[in-house]
Amino acid sequence: MLNVGDPVPDVTLTGMDGAPLSLSAFKGNKLVLYFYPKDDTSGCTREAQDFSGLAGEFEKAGTWILGVSKDDPKKHHKFTEKYELKVGLASDMDGSVCEAFGTWGEKSLYGRKYMGIERATFLIDRDGTVARVWRKVKVPGHADEVLAAARELP
Repeated sequence: MLNVGDPVPDVTLTGMDGAPLSLSAFKGNKLVLYFYPKDDTSGCTREAQDFSGLAGEFEKAGTWILGVSKDDPKKHHKFTEKYELKVGLASDMDGSVCEAFGTWGEKSLYGRKYMGIERATFLIDRDGTVARVWRKVKVPGHADEVLAAARELP
């Protein structure tokens, strides 16, 4: 499980175009890496829309935004088009990146236990170090809070 001050592992995701996307490609830039359970569900849609609505402000703060789920690139593409999202999405189909960041675990819904992605956000500084971590994220107001933290980082 990654915590503040930890170096971000050089893991590789799959971009929406199906090409490999390494986190080391973002070094030298600030990055918001947010993990979410599934495309086109109410909370995940709201979160993506909230980050998209602030995309211009994140850009002014010199910060990239990348959402990660286990959905495949084709599903990400449909999700992006349907809601006109302005954030990047990446696939972690084998779950290795979720494991590396500590976002894969047991969840419970209506008393039923299952394994899934815990909604979490990591703010990564220009050196590739975790600057802030939000776990068990509640969507309302979250994107604004992350933006404020990104603005504070040099």
